Amino acid sequence: MRLLLTLTYLFIFLPSALFAQENDCTYSVKGKVLDKETEHPIGHVLVEILGKDKFTETNAQGEFIIEGLCSDKNTVVISCIGYSNSVCEYHNHDEKTPHIYLTEKVQELETVTIQVERKKEKGTETISQAAITKIALRSNPTQSLASAIGDQQGVSLTSAGTNIQLPVIHGLYGNRILILNNGLKHGFQNWGTDHSPEIDINSADNVTVIKGAAGVRFGPEALGGAIIVKSNPLYLNEPLYVEAGTGFQSNGRGFNTNVEVGEGFKNWSYFFNGNYTKIGDRHAPDYMLTNSGKEEKSTSIGARYHKKKWDFKLQYSYINQKLALLRASIAESGDAFIKAINANEPVFLKPFSYSINEPNQQAQHHFGKLEVNWFYSNNAKLTLRVGQQLNKRQEFDVRRNADKPIVDLDLATSDYQLEWKHPNWLKFNGLAGLQYFSQNNDNNPGTGTTPLIPNYNTSRLSAFLTENKHVGNNTFEAGIRLDYEFNNVRGRETNQDIFRDEFSFTNLTSSIGFIRKISKNKTFRTNLGTAWRTPNMAELYSFGQHGFKTSFGLLRYYFTETEELKTNRVIKIDKSAVKPEKGYKFINEFTLSKNRNSHTVTIFSHYIENFIFDRPYAVIGTIRGPMPVFIYDQANALFLGTDYSLKTDWSENMSGTFGCSYLWSQNLDKKEVLNNQPPIVIRYKLDWNLGKLWKFESSHLILKPSYTFKQFQAPRTINPKDLIDGSIPIAPNSEIFDFKEAPEGYALLNVSWRFKWKNISGSISVNNILNTRYRDYLNEMRYFADEPGRNLLFNLNYNLKKL
Repeated sequence: MRLLLTLTYLFIFLPSALFAQENDCTYSVKGKVLDKETEHPIGHVLVEILGKDKFTETNAQGEFIIEGLCSDKNTVVISCIGYSNSVCEYHNHDEKTPHIYLTEKVQELETVTIQVERKKEKGTETISQAAITKIALRSNPTQSLASAIGDQQGVSLTSAGTNIQLPVIHGLYGNRILILNNGLKHGFQNWGTDHSPEIDINSADNVTVIKGAAGVRFGPEALGGAIIVKSNPLYLNEPLYVEAGTGFQSNGRGFNTNVEVGEGFKNWSYFFNGNYTKIGDRHAPDYMLTNSGKEEKSTSIGARYHKKKWDFKLQYSYINQKLALLRASIAESGDAFIKAINANEPVFLKPFSYSINEPNQQAQHHFGKLEVNWFYSNNAKLTLRVGQQLNKRQEFDVRRNADKPIVDLDLATSDYQLEWKHPNWLKFNGLAGLQYFSQNNDNNPGTGTTPLIPNYNTSRLSAFLTENKHVGNNTFEAGIRLDYEFNNVRGRETNQDIFRDEFSFTNLTSSIGFIRKISKNKTFRTNLGTAWRTPNMAELYSFGQHGFKTSFGLLRYYFTETEELKTNRVIKIDKSAVKPEKGYKFINEFTLSKNRNSHTVTIFSHYIENFIFDRPYAVIGTIRGPMPVFIYDQANALFLGTDYSLKTDWSENMSGTFGCSYLWSQNLDKKEVLNNQPPIVIRYKLDWNLGKLWKFESSHLILKPSYTFKQFQAPRTINPKDLIDGSIPIAPNSEIFDFKEAPEGYALLNVSWRFKWKNISGSISVNNILNTRYRDYLNEMRYFADEPGRNLLFNLNYNLKKL
C-alpha cells in the first residue's frame, strides 16, 4: 500500500512541479455563466481563449476558471448548444466585471468583462459523479430513491420486496453509502437490506451520486460513495408558482397526488409541498404478490432570508410510510419453508387488496435544519448548519400478538456543522470544517421480545480540510479528515440480564485527486481515497428474527470447541476480534467526445480491510417456525470493476446512450466469492425528440431496453431440506453458500412518452412492457416470488407561474 501511495503521489504531483518550472504565466480568467431569463447557472458551457490552446467547461454552478495566461488582455469565446453560437468577451484584468448572461436567441453582445466568482465547494471534483434532474425524478413519482438513481452506470439497488430498496454503488450498500439530505446525513435505521431511507423524491430538486470514497468531505459512512439529495433551492426574485400533479399506475392500482407552491422576493423566499401515495398488492406476470402495497404521506416547508452578506435558510420535512412485506416469505413449519423456497410461485396467494397486513414496517421521519451563511468577502464565507431528526420505526410480524410491534425504535439525530470557505491563498481554493454528530437509539417497551438491537448513544467529533488548485488545464485536489467516535451500548442478554459496553474509534481519512483537460474533447480524472466505517449496531448486536430470517451480530454468537453455534452471551468488543472497516479506493475516469459520440470509461479498485457481511449459516426452529439463520462475518475483500457509457447523437432530434457495468469481488481470506453482489448489466436509452406533435408543444419518446446477466459469481447452493435433516453439515470454516441458486438472466423493455401543452405536462410509461417473468438476484424476496409484471403509469402535472 505504501508503494501504491508513493507511485500515485509521483503520478499526480510530479507533472505539476514540471509544469510550474516551465510556465511563469500568472494571469487567469474566472467567471460565471447564467441564463439571461432565469438567471440560473448553465453547466457544461465551452469556454476558450481565442488563439491559444486554453479551454475549459463550466461546472454545475456555471463557474469556470482558466489559468496560466501570459497576457493581461484575452478574447474569451463562450459556446453552448441551444444558446447563442459563440460569444466573444474582451477581458481586461484591471477592470471589475459582471456575470456573463447567455440568451437562447443569437445576439451580438457588447464587450463585457468577467468577474471572479465563488467556486464549487463539494471537495469531490476528482471523483466520478452522476446527476439526476428534477424532470427525471418526477417521471415516476411513486418510485424509491434507490430506483430513481438505478439507471446510472455502476449503480444498482438491493431490496427486500417491492417497497424496501437501498442504493448500491460498485457493490457496496447500507451504511457504506452516505445519504446526504439537504446537507445533513439522513438519520435512519440503516442496516443491511431491511430498511430503506424515508425520502420522498417528489420533494427533491436534484440528486447527485458520487461513486468514490468520499469520506473526507462527508464522513465515515461515505466509504463506498455518497448520494446528495437537494430540495427546493429557494431562489430569490422568483415569481409565484404552483405545481400540482397526479398519477396512476396499473400494477398495484396505485395513485398519487402532489402539490408545491413557492415564491421569491428581493430578500426572502418560501416554498411548501405535500405528497400522498397509495399502492395496493402488486402482481407478477402470473400471480398476485400478496401483501406488497404501500401508503406514504409527506410534506415539507422552507423559507429563506437574504440581507447583504447574510443568508438564512430554515427547512422542515415530515414523511410517514407504511410498507408491506411479502406474506409468502413467512413459513410456519419446516416443510412449509422447504416448499416456499423450492416453489415456482408463492405458497400464500390472496386476491388483490389495498390492506397492509403483517409483516409490515411503519416509519415516521421528522427533519429540521437551519443554515446560516456569512459572505464576509467576495470569495470566502462561513456556513453554520444545525439539524435535528427523529425517526420512529415499528415493525409488525406474523405472530400470536400481531397487533404488537416486534420492533419499536426511536432514533434521535443531532448534527452541527461549521464550514469555512477560505479566501484564495497561493491560488488554492479550500474548504475546512468542524462537525459534531450524535445519535440516540431507544427501544420502546411492549414488544414482548428481546430487542433486535440494543439501546445506544453515538457521538462523533470530526474535522476536515479539502484544497484544490487549477494549473492551466490541470486541477489538483487533496483532503484530510480526523474522526473520533464514542459509543455507549445497553441491552439485554437472552436471560434478560442487562449488559453494557463502551468503545471508541479514532481514524484519519485522506484523499488525493487529479483532473487533466487533455484537449477540447478529452478529460481524465483520477482519485485515490481512504475511508473507514465503524460496524453498525445491527452488525454487532443483531439478535433474533427480522423479516423472514434470524440474524446474529458479530458480538451475539460464538463457536464452541466442537464448532457448535452458541448465542447465550454477549461478547464485549475489546474481548473480540471485531475491527472497523478501512477502505482504499482508486478510481479513474476518461471521457472522450468525438463527432457525435461521447465515451466515458470508469475503472476502479477497492480494497476493504475487515469487510463485514452477512452469510447464510443454517435453518433452525423458532417459536414462529423454522427460519433461515444468517450470521455476520469479517474478512479482507477486494472489489474490481468498470463502467462504460457511450452517448451518440444520431441526429438533432435523436440520441442514444449505451451503458454497461461489471464488478468482480472476492473474500481474500478464503479465496471465495461474496454474496449479494450485482451482476453484469447492459442498458440502452433511446431519446427521440418529436418536437411539436398534434396540439402538443413538445414531446419525447424514450425507449429503455436492458439485459441483466445471471450472477456467475454466486456462492454454491444448499437446499434447506439438506440443512434441516443434517445431510450437509455446516461448520464455521465451511464454504459460503446460498439457499437458492442465482436466477437466470433476463431482458426488460421500458417505454415512455413525455409531453407538454401550455401549462400542462405529463407522461405515459410502460415498464416491463413484455411482461417478462424474472427474479432479481439482489432482491431477498427472490427466494419466494417473481418480480412485478407489466406496469402502466400515467402522470399529469399543472405548472402555473405568475409573471
